[in-house]
Amino acid sequence: MKLLVGLGNPDEKYRKTFHNMGFLAVENAALLLGLKFTEKKCKALVAETYIKGEKVVLAKPQTYMNLSGESVKDLMGYYHVSPKDLLVFYDDYDLPKGTLRIRQNGSAGTHNGMRNIVSEIGSTEFPRVRVGIKDAELSQIPIMNYVLSTIREQDYAIYDEVLQLAGKAGEAFALGEDIESVMRKYNKK
Repeated sequence: MKLLVGLGNPDEKYRKTFHNMGFLAVENAALLLGLKFTEKKCKALVAETYIKGEKVVLAKPQTYMNLSGESVKDLMGYYHVSPKDLLVFYDDYDLPKGTLRIRQNGSAGTHNGMRNIVSEIGSTEFPRVRVGIKDAELSQIPIMNYVLSTIREQDYAIYDEVLQLAGKAGEAFALGEDIESVMRKYNKK
């Protein structure tokens, strides 16, 4: 069983904001796997399939970012997923824009959605895909305002490239590739 979760905010007004990088990444993985988010379970939009006899679920929590852990905990319980089989995609202000960093585990850092997941599931021992969003030119904007701001049109190509890579990393994980291999292939500076 594999569970891939993209973090974001459900309202359309947040669609092209930095905080929705997780949604965009998991949507790319779904596209590569030929899946659509058609059901709602455990406070999330989900897409389900079987790959090589193993159940794979992609999810976009609809709880808003700071309560993402509620949905992730419910999904893990409903589908009987262990932390090592959970992959979370999210934006990371601590990484420069256009960076993709995949890790086996780690702290939540400054990300409130990740903090809530760690708090709800009681573990940091799950893989994650971090999409860097920090832009030195915009460093005067407070983080809270920055993550909810719209991505500048001139940066679309940068984010499109990194989100395509994130989607490929998700596809590889869903297809059963171990996280170390996914890290070697898709980590991007």
